[in-house]
Amino acid sequence: MRTGDELPPLEIPITRTLIVAGAIASRDYQDVHHDPESARHKGSPDIFMNILTTNGLVGRYITDHFGPRTVLKKVAIRLGAPNYPGDTMVLKGRVETVESATATATVRIVGTNRLGNHVTGTVTFSLRDAE
Repeated sequence: MRTGDELPPLEIPITRTLIVAGAIASRDYQDVHHDPESARHKGSPDIFMNILTTNGLVGRYITDHFGPRTVLKKVAIRLGAPNYPGDTMVLKGRVETVESATATATVRIVGTNRLGNHVTGTVTFSLRDAE
């Protein structure tokens, strides 16, 4: 791994089930994440993904790429365009820093959908020694 390395993109289909399951798993019972009528009443065209689900998917992107030795240290994200059912989110990453002395790296993440950037941010992680 070197500064500037690009990670391969990960395409994630945004299904109604993923949105609702992610909200339930993170104990986010806001109606905009599971009730289409309530979401529309509040100005959204449909239910949309919560930030905790997005955060988990960003973490998965890193751990899937770098493997089971990956230890997430910091995930700092900002949401933009909502993820609605029927979207596909495409996560991409670029290695920003590598600290060989501590086996720590930071990757810049961008996740897009048909509306634009859904998530931007950075993930800092280390690779622990094999046991």
